[in-house]
Amino acid sequence: MLSKALLRLGAGAARHPWRVVVAWLVAAALAVLAAIAVGGRTADSMTAPGLDSGRAAELIERAGTGQEGMTAQVVVAPLDGGATFFGDDGVRAALVRLQAEVGRLPHVLGTSDPAGALEAGGDAAVRGGLVSADGRVAVVRVQYPDQSRLSAEDLGALVDLGDRLRAELPLRIEMGGGLFYAFSDPDGGVSELIGLLAAAAILFLAFGSFVAAALPIGMAVFGLTVGVATMTVLAGVMDVPTFAPVLGSMVGLGVGIDYALFVLARHREYLARGCDPHEAAGRAVATAGRPVVFAGGTVVVSILGLAVANVPFMTVGGFAVSIVVLIMVVASVTLLPAFLGAAGARLARAGRIGRALRTGRPGRPAGQRDGVAGAAPAAGWRRWIGHVGRHPVPYAIGAAGLLLAATLPVLGLRVGLPDDGSLPHSRTERRAYDLVAEGFGPGTNGPLVIAADPAGDAGVLDRLVGAVAADPGIASVAPMHVDRATGIATVVVFPTTSPQERATADTIARLRTDVLPSAIGHGPARAHVGGAAASLSDVGRRTSQRLPVLVAAVLAMSFLLLVLVFRSILVPLKAVVLNLLSIGAAYGVMVAVFQWGWGGALIGLEATVPIVSFIPMFLFAILFGLSMDYEVFLLSRVREEYLRTGDNGTAIVEGVSRTARIITSAALIMVAVFLSFAVAEDPSTKMFGLGLATAIFIDATVVRMVLVPATMTLLGRTNWWLPKWLDRVLPRGPVGTDGTDDIGAGSEGGASGPRLVDR
Repeated sequence: MLSKALLRLGAGAARHPWRVVVAWLVAAALAVLAAIAVGGRTADSMTAPGLDSGRAAELIERAGTGQEGMTAQVVVAPLDGGATFFGDDGVRAALVRLQAEVGRLPHVLGTSDPAGALEAGGDAAVRGGLVSADGRVAVVRVQYPDQSRLSAEDLGALVDLGDRLRAELPLRIEMGGGLFYAFSDPDGGVSELIGLLAAAAILFLAFGSFVAAALPIGMAVFGLTVGVATMTVLAGVMDVPTFAPVLGSMVGLGVGIDYALFVLARHREYLARGCDPHEAAGRAVATAGRPVVFAGGTVVVSILGLAVANVPFMTVGGFAVSIVVLIMVVASVTLLPAFLGAAGARLARAGRIGRALRTGRPGRPAGQRDGVAGAAPAAGWRRWIGHVGRHPVPYAIGAAGLLLAATLPVLGLRVGLPDDGSLPHSRTERRAYDLVAEGFGPGTNGPLVIAADPAGDAGVLDRLVGAVAADPGIASVAPMHVDRATGIATVVVFPTTSPQERATADTIARLRTDVLPSAIGHGPARAHVGGAAASLSDVGRRTSQRLPVLVAAVLAMSFLLLVLVFRSILVPLKAVVLNLLSIGAAYGVMVAVFQWGWGGALIGLEATVPIVSFIPMFLFAILFGLSMDYEVFLLSRVREEYLRTGDNGTAIVEGVSRTARIITSAALIMVAVFLSFAVAEDPSTKMFGLGLATAIFIDATVVRMVLVPATMTLLGRTNWWLPKWLDRVLPRGPVGTDGTDDIGAGSEGGASGPRLVDR
């Protein structure tokens, strides 16, 4: 049985704590050394099989134009407000020098030549898209090889050159492009520290002990070190997306501290009942460890369900994040009991400060505390749940209406990818973006690359360029490049609208469905629309199409697992519906903040942005798994009370009130960790942080403390209805919810003492 295995594992770790700690230290050291030796950098490959932008990328790579590599751009403007590149020899000479020095940087394959174009005349420079029509802005586009041959040192060399030339040339110099996106330090370090400090404060208030507060933090840091190092090793053999380490840190810290909190709370309860520390640790892992293993496994399976999207970078990203979650589960049932064993009986005593904060009476005896360990349910929670149970209809209608109202903004959800225009003005990428938009138009920041294989029809290329240039969504067309060896042509076109706007996606769709087919005709020639904007538009459409498949798969899996755990039909069905409500409300809040700008300034958002195309799918997989933590923890306790008393009302009041404090403490920790990432600079990180924090807050408050007791009261004894034929088919007690405890003797009553379960 799982309980007996966990009992032996936890008790063994508690009896030999330093062996386990040393083993984890060795594992962490080996993981870090492996990351240094064979690890790779994260890389974004925003493509998926069967997409038109992917076919364009294949043609571009065959043509060998160099456009398949990494790019950067240096945007310059005269410091003198009255000078232009057309008539001022001094700023033109400065542009020549800048262009030459950029071209001499390591790994630079070449640059555009605005200075040479100006020598041929201002009109030529403007037609080539290198100098703005007013002569105030010039762009030096820098071509690098593919990302695998580059490193952060290349970005550092470009940035250092810019810093030096700003002091020597009469030019305003700003920089941006893919090189910055690939090698800028990701958000996370400061956010992780803030999250850890907030979690430590909440744990201290919950337990009233510095030692008790430190153990979950220490376990989470160990697990996160091993998890992130493993992710780095994984990046050496596959393309791990850049958001994976940040998301892994976010989710890993949240679930790791939460899981440790569940086990630690049960451990202190057993200490209060007279168990010695080793036995208490083993029994805590055997009881609280069961829902931890179940909930962690559900999170992992939900995240791995992202594979249904058929978008490789999402599948790999989900796999990387799930590794971190799995490591946290293992740490919860091995490293944490070792810490508990090393701490000994000190965990049974709350500090004087914490006791005063939690009870208001410094000298209150330990046996009378209503602490997180749950010796007695908090009277306040019991009164609240009883009040909801006496008025279930208005509370159920009111809470459901509130969540549905919060979900309404989802009807206006628009997917895309925030570009450099959504970064703070303190970043040079944002200033470069604004300069380009000001000088050349907003579409210049999101060029499209049309790749065409004429298949021997030479006239098709002229027809194609003419048709594209005539489209109302295209502002300008750069000169065509034709590869002599393959005959493949590539042409860069600039839309009239910015990459974030819906009109840009409409232009891409129109080029594919109307403009290019009309120009090519029915011959063997083919043409495809690529570029970053097109790739992200394609991925967004693919994820939107596959999201219903993921939702259906996760809902079905969750329903079946809960039926197996709780031996009921209505309880799992209710859980699935309520989880959908909380996730829908979180989506609605994201739309209101990021697309409408409501309260965006509170998290440092300087401009409205679309929702990142892959985030809704990622959030659904993660949140549905995380919500199962509280679902299993709360309903298991309700189920235990129902089996003990046979009274539905008593089971709800006792079960919810006994778990309320630990659920709210755990939720506060998760919310604090996730919100610490919501203040990061990158909008994608903000979306992940705010979306996760909002959903967890709603789930632990409105759903668990209002909707669950209200709906379960209304359903009455039918909560636990199960057809007889299904009852005979299902296995018994998968996680100890059958009303017995398979741990064995060792409680305060010895072999004949009460059997303890953690449902």
